[in-house]
Amino acid sequence: MTAPCRSGTIHLGDASLSIWEEPKVPLIGRNAWETQFKRDVFARIIQTLNRIGWTCTMPEVDAASVKCYGGNVARWSAQRRRFCVKGDLKADLEISGRTISLKMFQSVNCPTRPDHEGRYESNKEAVMPYVLRLEMQRTRRRICDYLCAVLGGYEVAPAKVASPSPDPLAFFNSSWTDHRFERDRAGWPSDRALSSWSRTDQDGVPLHHGDVRFIRDARNGRLRRGRVYGGINGMWTFVYGPGRRDHECHPANQFFSYTPGLPRKQVPAKTRRKQLQRELDKAVSSMQFERAAVLRDLIHPDRTPPRNAAKPQQRAAQEHQP
Repeated sequence: MTAPCRSGTIHLGDASLSIWEEPKVPLIGRNAWETQFKRDVFARIIQTLNRIGWTCTMPEVDAASVKCYGGNVARWSAQRRRFCVKGDLKADLEISGRTISLKMFQSVNCPTRPDHEGRYESNKEAVMPYVLRLEMQRTRRRICDYLCAVLGGYEVAPAKVASPSPDPLAFFNSSWTDHRFERDRAGWPSDRALSSWSRTDQDGVPLHHGDVRFIRDARNGRLRRGRVYGGINGMWTFVYGPGRRDHECHPANQFFSYTPGLPRKQVPAKTRRKQLQRELDKAVSSMQFERAAVLRDLIHPDRTPPRNAAKPQQRAAQEHQP
């Protein structure tokens, strides 16, 4: 039997695998194309899972689904799903139109989302035990190798760059692709491409890719030093450390240059006012009225009368005394 020639892309995610195909048939023949897509790809994934020790079962059609959607619709939906199990590792396999998704999960170690056996854990690979994570990676690799070998036009999409450290340009191109915008010699968007957006900092100096700038941390007001990249839509990626999470995205007018004597920590007035208001609410709710009065004076210094000032009635009585 000759293997079909299909073209598609395999994307790898967080303990997941998804397949995308672009149908080259008109809408009239779309149903026949989806049926063939299920036979050629969906069935081969199930065969591969069975070969490496997985057990794939079709979910049962319950009476509630039949009553709500009808018998034919409920059975049609069940035929497009499989529940796969191998030891403590589980997976949901589903085909929908032009896409196929395989989402693996486990309930041995689910510290944040133990409901539904760990299906909705936000970071499935990070919380997986070591042996289960190796099995998950082996399963994805076997499916990718088999589909790319049998179906001539299949390829695995490159992994998305998750951090600008250590390559900010690769991180930028993962979001915008390398053929968008006019580029300079270094590969970044040129000055002409950035002319549609504001690119001047607080000092009125235009920003360029790789320039050193400073910014205040919005939470504690600490001074941060880093380099700026990007500039599309007026937003610049600010890289301030070597870690994969040591980056932020800010508009150009929030950056500034360092001047001698600049304090290392300076809480913005808006942040300071919000923090004082929260403390005032806590003091009032706990009936600490003396502390609440002090916080009130800090929040509204202009509205607070002098403490030694006499009341209007007392002042009037003092004025009429001989």
